[in-house]
Amino acid sequence: MKTILSINTVNYGSTGNIMRGISNIAEKNGFECWKAYAADKHNSSLLEKEIIISSYNVRRLNEYYSWFTGKRGFSSYFSTKNFLKKVEKIKPDIIHLHNLHNNYIHVGLLFDYIKKNHIKVVWTLHDCWAFTGRCPHFQMSGCDKWKTGCYDCSYPKEEYPSVQVDKSDILWKMKKAAFTGVENLTIVTPSEWLAGLVKESFLSEYPVKVINNGIDLNVFKPTESDFKKVYGLEGKKLVLGVALGWDKRKGCEDLLELAKILHDDYRLILVGAFKEQINSFPANIIGIEKTNNLKKLAEIYSVSDVFINTTYEDNYPTVNLEARACGLPVITYKTGGSPESAGEGAIIVDVGDIHGLKLAIEQQIGKKNENINKVDLSAETKFTEYIKLYNFVSRGIY
Repeated sequence: MKTILSINTVNYGSTGNIMRGISNIAEKNGFECWKAYAADKHNSSLLEKEIIISSYNVRRLNEYYSWFTGKRGFSSYFSTKNFLKKVEKIKPDIIHLHNLHNNYIHVGLLFDYIKKNHIKVVWTLHDCWAFTGRCPHFQMSGCDKWKTGCYDCSYPKEEYPSVQVDKSDILWKMKKAAFTGVENLTIVTPSEWLAGLVKESFLSEYPVKVINNGIDLNVFKPTESDFKKVYGLEGKKLVLGVALGWDKRKGCEDLLELAKILHDDYRLILVGAFKEQINSFPANIIGIEKTNNLKKLAEIYSVSDVFINTTYEDNYPTVNLEARACGLPVITYKTGGSPESAGEGAIIVDVGDIHGLKLAIEQQIGKKNENINKVDLSAETKFTEYIKLYNFVSRGIY
């Protein structure tokens, strides 16, 4: 029996659910699966074959450390040493890496261990952090320093409030030294867009396989709802946006401008809005706080007429998939991998083109389709592709 050890920042949320979903399918296919992650206040109780890499308090100390040094990702020295002692007992055939950032593991120690013990590695990149000095995204800033060596990082400080000093030049070199030279490492990206960036980075020595993200089709499907009646929206055309917080990066300012030019029979529905935002929205924007009730979310998708994704930078947003599974036509900005997940029939608009959004909405009204082919949207289908990859990697084929 082959053993897989998966490592991620958290055991919940999008990346945590992907890690768990792949492990569940792998176990059904005869693999022994361990999962390791950092502790925080949202963690569920440890289950069998799960490991906490660093405690919540250690992570807080690491935040202070990175405040003064700027060296995020190269702290948690003793926690990582202790973790690697546990890895030594597990003796995994493959280590499956997910997100390594957020101050819970010393990536230098981890990769030294991998190289020394000739462990096979699969690394799923959920953003660009692995090959930049410090930022997970650089589209908004238009920066391409990561190709040759980062310095004078333009990534917004509010995104990394725990960094007092810019050490992006040093971090880029440290990450390059750590992450290159692994004997058997395969990179997985959810989008062709991100795969293309990897091939321009210092990770270009490794093979790259694209495995798209998927969703739970038992949840995201056309679902009846009294949403319109509850919110008094009968007779209105609903344009839906869903995000984990509406800010500039998600295009909130653009949607406020869009609301000014939409016809009176349209309403913008923004799920994931902050409390303070909701009260400040104009009358034709209905703000709804983030919900963990996925059935309720599917109901909101289903009752809407068009889905709009104004993200300025993204990898392969699954909200596009969720909307499609519920029958909605999609409109998205031409950014990152978002057009790839928008599907056939989507309208792709240039970033910041407000009038282009308005025209696209008018064109997509009346094009709902609840009978689309959903096979390519299924998370289980995508997770199964990882099992094939594990088999190839374990035999040294890929």
